[in-house]
Amino acid sequence: MTEQTKAALITLIGPPNAGKSTLINQIVGEKVSIVSPKVQTTRSRVRGVLTEDDTQLIFTDTPGLFVPKKKLERAIVRAAEEGVGDADAICVILDAARKDCAEKLEFLLQYFPPAGTRPVYLILNKIDMIDTKQLLALSQKLNGIYEFTGTFMISAETGNGVSDMLKTLKGAAPEGPWLFPEDQLSDLPARLMAAEITREHLFRRLHQELPYQLTVETESWETFDNGDAKLSQVIYVTREGHKGIILGKQGQTLKTIATAARKEMEDLLDQRIHLNVFVKVREKWMDDPERFSYWGLSSFEGEV
Repeated sequence: MTEQTKAALITLIGPPNAGKSTLINQIVGEKVSIVSPKVQTTRSRVRGVLTEDDTQLIFTDTPGLFVPKKKLERAIVRAAEEGVGDADAICVILDAARKDCAEKLEFLLQYFPPAGTRPVYLILNKIDMIDTKQLLALSQKLNGIYEFTGTFMISAETGNGVSDMLKTLKGAAPEGPWLFPEDQLSDLPARLMAAEITREHLFRRLHQELPYQLTVETESWETFDNGDAKLSQVIYVTREGHKGIILGKQGQTLKTIATAARKEMEDLLDQRIHLNVFVKVREKWMDDPERFSYWGLSSFEGEV
């Protein structure tokens, strides 16, 4: 580390499924946030850390911003709002292939800091899915709605344009001490990451059958002298019928999901994992403050 260092907290905000999680994983080079086509996949703020040369960029992957209706949804949106308040710079990511980008941006304006107080960048994602002329016209239209500090055109999936974006962000980072060790990629605890991996494989396997009203928690984690780890996880659902969907015939669906999740955990954590996964019905878990605190979310009284 050089004597003079720079560091910046950068918050990614945007609507659900704009590509925030894919981008942060692309930047860090490892999975630190789960990716799914299902909306509201990211529930808590997840930080990915990029340290290069004398600069450390801490990217916060926030939950997608939307109009909340339930307690859990209010807590999710509040987590995103807090991420904006903490940031040195804000990156607004939109899916350039969608036709409602302007409407999405208009909705997001309520979360922006006053113009000129902090850098706010526009990220147009999925540029490989839109014609170049349309992309340039879209950029001009969106910059007419809000005066962005800069605009980046990228593909989070392939990495196209990401290096140029990072070069700009590194150049704008203020002088200051690094907030994380040089080799740390995320602030997500291993127990929570393991639970998120299982939740992602539930999404992958069950698709539209999967109820939104579920959560995964790592209840215990035991490490042995040989380096192996034994994990016990619980999938909480709100209805008995949901339990059957996850278990499948003779428990085969859950077994397939758990096996895939275990293999990914072993690759990510570089250790042998013994994984036990159970499904339990807890009707009111979405109103349980203990469940909120598990993700680092604040709970709220009352309903919207």
